Parts: sequence; structure tokens; C-alpha cells
Amino acid sequence: MSPAADPVHTLADLENWSFAGTALAVVGHPIAHSLSPAMHNAALADLARTDPRFGDWRYFKFDLAAADLPRALALFHAQRFCGLNLTVPHKVLALDHLVARDAVVQAAGAANTLRRTDAGWEGFNTDGAGFAHGLRDDLGVELRGAAVILLGAGGAARGAAVECLRQDCRQLWIGNRSAAHGAALVAGLRRVFPAAALRNFDLAAPPAGLPADSLVVNATSLGLQPDDPAPIDLLRLPRPARIYDMIYHPPSTPLLRQAAELNLPHANGLSMLVQQGVRALGLWTGAAASVDVMRRAARARLSS
Repeated sequence: MSPAADPVHTLADLENWSFAGTALAVVGHPIAHSLSPAMHNAALADLARTDPRFGDWRYFKFDLAAADLPRALALFHAQRFCGLNLTVPHKVLALDHLVARDAVVQAAGAANTLRRTDAGWEGFNTDGAGFAHGLRDDLGVELRGAAVILLGAGGAARGAAVECLRQDCRQLWIGNRSAAHGAALVAGLRRVFPAAALRNFDLAAPPAGLPADSLVVNATSLGLQPDDPAPIDLLRLPRPARIYDMIYHPPSTPLLRQAAELNLPHANGLSMLVQQGVRALGLWTGAAASVDVMRRAARARLSS
């Protein structure tokens, strides 16, 4: 069974929604590859074994284009979905539709987790905490004092950038295919972290001043599709120390394959997915979901 085995719902499905229990969902475009339903439903079943309140909770996935997000958020609220996870391309687009946001969302300009209130949606960002724990779990890396080269300036990159700066990384370089978007992100981060050693660069032309022994993090979508190139040629960088790719499906991307060829420690983003998911589920349920249960479910679905 592939990740796509979980039914993919559409805006039309949402307009005619009839599920009687407590619903959660992940929303993206594309979304068929998402492992989130497998791991969240496993965690909810585990919680229900000791707490019957969670017996009718289910987690779904919806493929919704960017233009449909405003309508969809209103429908999710009207249909009384308890919470949502957001992925590409919705993490930044959702900000205009929130009634409240936490400090990380405010700093990052992106939300990956929404929680329903009577007044509307509250926005949170669990990506940064998930990223930090994933690095620790898989690569033994602490962000404090690290030199980080972050590839991308979208929603996932924003959460990771804020976490790097909150944890006092030594340097943060943000490379993006659109130099203007990268510069805009850096300018926004500098307003929140004025003393940070923070710079942006064009991915097509890495500058000479990039640090050696860095942690290189891919937060772009390059690697999701079979014919994608790597976001950067690692040979164009001073010798990195470790490589982390936020993409988890497929589990091996062009960037990670090159890291293996260069004998660099490397990991994909499955650990980040699990760790951010544990925190999101806690925001919705008020309960402590099992990391091990969610990790096993995600790995089983990915390998099936």
C-alpha cells in the first residue's frame, strides 16, 4: 500500500461533508504523497485505547489548489473540523484568514497547524520544533552555535529559519531560486532578530563566503518529483558537515544521493514530519501522542 492509499478528498467532498465524528485534515497541493493520515490515525487509535473521547476522531487529506483555500477554510470551519495541517502551497497563504497566531507564526510568516475556535482559526507553527528534534534524532545536531545553509524561502523554510535563530545558530544563510523572495524573508527575520548573522544568496550562484562545516538543509520542493534536479550541487559549497532534506517521500532525493556519494552524514525529513505532527496533535487534543506510534506508522506506510 502506498501513501496515496489514503483517500484524497477535494473541495466538492468538503462541500458535501457528512462525517459524524471529530475530523482533522492535512491540506496541500499536491497531497497524495502525504503520510500524515497514517501516522495521525495510528496515534488517535492509540490514544483511544485509554481515553474513549478519541474513539471517533479521524484524520483526512485534501488536495486543494491555492485559489480554493479561502473557501475551503470557511467550509472546514462550518463543518466543525477541529484542526488542520497545512503544507505546500498554503502555509503563507493562510495567514490572512487567521483570527490569532502564535509568536512563531508571527516571526516566520507561515503557519502549518490551525486550530478551530468559535471565532475562526488560530495559527501555529510546529515545523521549527519538529525540525530541531529531527536533526537531533537523526544527525545528532544541535542548532545552537551551528552554521546553517538553508535552501528555500517558502513556508517550511520560514519555520526552520526562525528555529535556527531562536536557538542562536552561529550563522544562517538562506539560498533561494528567487533572490527577491529570499531577500524579503531575510529582511523580515532581521526585524525580529536584529543581531543575527543572517544573509541570503541566489541558489544559482552560491557566493564565496559560505561557511565550511555547515549544516545544509533542503526546504525546497526539489526532490519530490522523479525528474527533479538537486536544489544545489554540494560540490559548489565549502565542505559541509551534514545534510538534511525535509522531503521524506521519496526517502532518497538527488541531494541525499550526492551526500552519500561524498560520504557526508545525511537524513531525510521523516523525523521532522513525525515530531511536528506530535506537537500538532497535542494542540488539537490536549493529549500527549506517542512519538514511537507515529514513527512506526509513518515508516510502515512509506515502505508499503
